[in-house]
Amino acid sequence: MKTVNDLLDVLILEEVSENKFKGVSKAVGSPNVFGGQVLAQALNAAYRTIRNQRVLHSMHAYFLEAGNLNTPISYDVSIIRDGGSFSTRRVTAKQDNAIIFILAASFHKSEEGHEHQIEMKSNIKPPEDLQSWTDLVVQFGAFLPEKVKTFLQMDRPIEFKPTQLINPLEKKNLPPLLDMWFKLKGDVSNLDLAVKQQILTYISDYNVLSSALQPHASKAHYGNTQMASLDHSMWFFRDFDFEDWMLFSIESPSSSNARGFAKGHIFSRDGKLIASVAQEGLMRPIKK
Repeated sequence: MKTVNDLLDVLILEEVSENKFKGVSKAVGSPNVFGGQVLAQALNAAYRTIRNQRVLHSMHAYFLEAGNLNTPISYDVSIIRDGGSFSTRRVTAKQDNAIIFILAASFHKSEEGHEHQIEMKSNIKPPEDLQSWTDLVVQFGAFLPEKVKTFLQMDRPIEFKPTQLINPLEKKNLPPLLDMWFKLKGDVSNLDLAVKQQILTYISDYNVLSSALQPHASKAHYGNTQMASLDHSMWFFRDFDFEDWMLFSIESPSSSNARGFAKGHIFSRDGKLIASVAQEGLMRPIKK
């Protein structure tokens, strides 16, 4: 996948029958289905059953089994409730009749109310002053571990620019903080809010658990740690567009019992808080 159109070809599901959909998978550098893809596809399925103009405001999901890249995923949507203001959907994802993922999503009608938000960090370097993942492979590819290099050089419809370069060979414990600029590739001018939320959901599964690994970087890395998303929650606050860079600001409050927890906020370039994310993931040391 190289552009947003390639991404939408994956996220927009085939309708099989009423409230039942089917999707295919694309690799992003791991041997299993990318969690962000399943999240976004399930959200696409849920949105396809919303017919009262309501907009997603929150979603909560559990990853139950690793997805097989070569097997289609079926999505069954249960219409839980269509109330006076909110609509609730449950989505079950299956491969070969085994449930691999469940999602609960809530949609809200447009209403006016009080507004406030936290501020975006003021000391963040702008993306123009930073190197992208692509730039890093070009400049440091010969020195990167093969797994890291392979992951970074995959074709993606998103450009990522970390605000701080981390040397994986340094083996130094770091604060559990990560700030990442991102921008879609391709024409993003005619995307409606539902589609933009599905794309942002896809992106939100990138980089989250890295912040939980950083405090243990002197001994832990992706080569000796089994990492997998266990659950994922997201809250959407405001409309937005993908015309400019956006910032994903992440922190990990805790890791224990072979699990890491991270949360983050997604801001527009001008500091508007668009969404918040929380995720817990498996972070299991691999025993030799």
